[in-house]
Amino acid sequence: VQLVQSGGGSVQTGGSLRLSCTAPGFLSNNCGMDWYRQAPGKQREWVSSISTHGATAYTDPVKGRFTISQDKDTDTVHLEMSSLEPDDTAVYFCETSRAFSVDVRRCKELFGGGQGTQVTVSS
Repeated sequence: VQLVQSGGGSVQTGGSLRLSCTAPGFLSNNCGMDWYRQAPGKQREWVSSISTHGATAYTDPVKGRFTISQDKDTDTVHLEMSSLEPDDTAVYFCETSRAFSVDVRRCKELFGGGQGTQVTVSS
């Protein structure tokens, strides 16, 4: 099953957006999630992670601005992004977390990565 992403779009500096990523059974299979982003001409960058127990982690540039959360009723992970900056412009991807999943191999077998979502922040 592929993870399905939604949200994203275009905002001005200082604006907010929410990304979501879901698949039936994702959280109930104790799969953790990573968010990555890739800007044009740059390497893919890890952004944030969450475990099924609610443990979270963030890359330093987004700390205090992004919040990752999960909704176990809908098997959905959200990435709330606020105080957005032009440097946040990228395609954002969700995928099974190697560090935050209870059984990484099982989760990777069950769930393919998200399709990617464009986030554009203009100055």
